[in-house]
Amino acid sequence: MSTLRSRASYAAIGAVWIAAAFAGAAAGLVETFGPAPLGDKLEYSKTVVDRDGDLLRGYLTKQGRWRLPATRGDVDPRFVDALLAYEDKRFFDHHGVDPRAMMRAAYQFGTEGHIISGGSTLSMQVARLLEPRRKRSLYAKFRQAVRGLQLEAALDKEQILSLYLSLAPYGGNLEGIRAASLAYFGKEPRRLTLGETALLVALPQSPEYRRPDRHPERAHAARNRVLDRIAGSGLFSPAEIARAKLEPVPTTRRPMPLSAPHAADEARAVAQSGSIIRLTIDGHLQRRLERLARERAGQLGEAMSAAIVVVEHETGDILARVASPDYFDEARAGQVDLTRALRSPGSALKPFIYGLGFEDGLVHPETLIEDRPVRYGDYAPENFDLTFQGTVTVRKALQLSLNVPAVAVLDQVGPSRLLARLGEAGASLQLPKHETAGLALGLGGIGVRLIDLTALYSGLARHGTVRPLQERLAEPARPAMRLMEPAAAWHVGDVLRGAPPPPNAAGGRIAFKTGTSYGYRDAWAVGFDGKFTIGVWVGRPDGAPVTGLLGRTAAAPILFDAFARATQTPKALPPAPDGVLAARTSQLPPPLRRFASRGIQGEAMTQAVRIVFPPHGASLALDGDGETLNPIAVKIAGGTPPLNVMVNGLPFETTNAPRTVFFAPDGPGFVRLSVTDATGAADSVTVRLQQ
Repeated sequence: MSTLRSRASYAAIGAVWIAAAFAGAAAGLVETFGPAPLGDKLEYSKTVVDRDGDLLRGYLTKQGRWRLPATRGDVDPRFVDALLAYEDKRFFDHHGVDPRAMMRAAYQFGTEGHIISGGSTLSMQVARLLEPRRKRSLYAKFRQAVRGLQLEAALDKEQILSLYLSLAPYGGNLEGIRAASLAYFGKEPRRLTLGETALLVALPQSPEYRRPDRHPERAHAARNRVLDRIAGSGLFSPAEIARAKLEPVPTTRRPMPLSAPHAADEARAVAQSGSIIRLTIDGHLQRRLERLARERAGQLGEAMSAAIVVVEHETGDILARVASPDYFDEARAGQVDLTRALRSPGSALKPFIYGLGFEDGLVHPETLIEDRPVRYGDYAPENFDLTFQGTVTVRKALQLSLNVPAVAVLDQVGPSRLLARLGEAGASLQLPKHETAGLALGLGGIGVRLIDLTALYSGLARHGTVRPLQERLAEPARPAMRLMEPAAAWHVGDVLRGAPPPPNAAGGRIAFKTGTSYGYRDAWAVGFDGKFTIGVWVGRPDGAPVTGLLGRTAAAPILFDAFARATQTPKALPPAPDGVLAARTSQLPPPLRRFASRGIQGEAMTQAVRIVFPPHGASLALDGDGETLNPIAVKIAGGTPPLNVMVNGLPFETTNAPRTVFFAPDGPGFVRLSVTDATGAADSVTVRLQQ
């Protein structure tokens, strides 16, 4: 016993002398070692965060490390409490070197014969992280002490703590608490359990030896030692400590967040400086809609894709942009940004035709308009179902998306004027090569991007002005651009609010319009309530036709589900502005009661028979239940009945009325489809069927 007491006495005396000498030598060597690295030249992972600061996507440093910047505000306050209780109790009292901690370490070494604790302060540990050395030696410890003093002289305590939170090693290529928390727990470290806190305190001491994804039993033991140590701090109750010890330790690393990858890539490409890029995107909404796009694209078929854009139309902020269902899905060309791809909008431009018609005083929602066969020179528009409704109101014509009335109004509004007005409102539209704006523009004969179409519809919600869309929080707000007069925009929204909703959806809550491009290549649905405008596109990334792909059945259900995930109760549309004329047809001024088309009308007009779908040379995907293949639609226009349809030269069907027939394919290969009418006129196409 006396030997132990003597040993302890000598150790205590030695500890005092060693600590004093160590601290004094460190202070004296401050000038000798030169300036200390302060971390101002460190490379951090480029991070793209949402409007609330939550990580959307991060990028590895050039050295292949996950190093995410962190401050005290980024972590659970209890983590900082536990860290200081375990590593450096007097962090806010010392100046970089803690003589009492060194005395304790020297005493423990003297009494136990081996190192129990190192005596390093957090400042000294940060110095080691900024200036790593492979060998552990007394010289290295002196150097850390010197650097700790230098750091304290140059930085405040919060800056030093931030460096530790950003640089502490956690195994593999993980540096800093944010990278570790995301990799091991799948969340930012703002809210941690006590067990998670203790594990994150323990790992930096031996990050490879204690890696939970490789050595979970070691990680478990190290975590519990931290819990035992901090139990005496009085910060946590014995019950909390006991519960924390029962928490499981993660045994795998999770992938880093990858949300809004296309927007993140785009922002990173144009970012000039800084490691943090802030977007207007709402991360929670973005992830909900990414799941929706994945679910629906999977249901639609193997090669099918979908894109969704959500805009807050008052500010122009893009709150969500799903550019593909899965960034890494090669079969769906996942890395292609389909929100910026030029596609034919089908009927989705009709609201703007009527809007300009309202603005010009050509029509009113209750104006009567003819839906009958008509010709404009060589162009004879037809409705999608190849039928005619006769005399209808403009309201019904738009709600039912009738082609003939829309073309009649466009003929008087002027295709070039429509194109110019949409361009002035910020939309980037592209005509086919060597073509000028014609009447076909109104039915989809032009290329438009989903993001631009969504912006145009937000202009309808804003009573005729378009707020330029922005995706970077740092971007200065730009002035709104004119789309049409407020009363005209309100009339369009009021009409679209009455459009028939998709099955199992409630109508009258949002104003929306669908569109289907020629050849069933693109399906669209764009709508708005009093706060949000949402645009949806569905189709194949390669532009191949898809039998039966319709905006109403493929895109509209996604639109309504997107609204349900964006808000529980859609905000009401704004009230009518000044200048709105509310009247029935009979109450309208005489010039507005009936619209007179400038086209040549008459039932005797007969077009040459032709196969509208599938187009010649198309490749069609075969779908089925594994045993039988789904039938292929053949859509016919023009001609004098009866019509005779042939498949590979063999008679298939004779029809007088239906203009769409279906045949059962035998399997993959080339098929020749032909049709003849009563006058002997004929048309044929060859298509390829593939699985």
